[in-house]
Amino acid sequence: MKTKNLIPFMFALLSLTFVACSNSSTENADEQNTETGTEASGGQSTVEDDVSQPNVVKIAIGSKDHTTLVKAVVAAELVDALSNNGPFTVFAPTDAAFAALPEGVLNDLMKKEKKGDLENVLYNHVIVGSYKAEDFKDGQEITLFGGKKVLMSVKDGKVMVNDATIVATVPASNGYVLVVDKVL
Repeated sequence: MKTKNLIPFMFALLSLTFVACSNSSTENADEQNTETGTEASGGQSTVEDDVSQPNVVKIAIGSKDHTTLVKAVVAAELVDALSNNGPFTVFAPTDAAFAALPEGVLNDLMKKEKKGDLENVLYNHVIVGSYKAEDFKDGQEITLFGGKKVLMSVKDGKVMVNDATIVATVPASNGYVLVVDKVL
């Protein structure tokens, strides 16, 4: 008789212990996040993954030739958007391409009050879809995410978008980075 009454009691005690332990680990995780300054949730860019192929943002961050592009993406607050699944094809101007802009244009775009203009410039470097340079055809017109239409040309194995040459194709987990030598 005592054994029958003991089983439900033990089950209840075990359940309470499990609940208490899971609450404790959640509180500890919250405390760790508070202590380290990290948030419990965030955008896709906050996901740490050193095993998978990097996304388009991480490729740009890892490139010594795209520091200006990275600063612009951060200033426009597009890191999370471009870290999502996509797929995206990003025409990624090099630092030299940004340096070739008329004097003052880049500095003006990077001002906080010009964030919308900077977003538009960056949106006009993105295609929704996953394309390698060799996927484009001579004379093909494509519409970029920002609405701008560009003309693709292929001649002697060289692929161009308007007057910018695609100098490299880098696969990403969420599309492709097409390195270009001019700002579109």
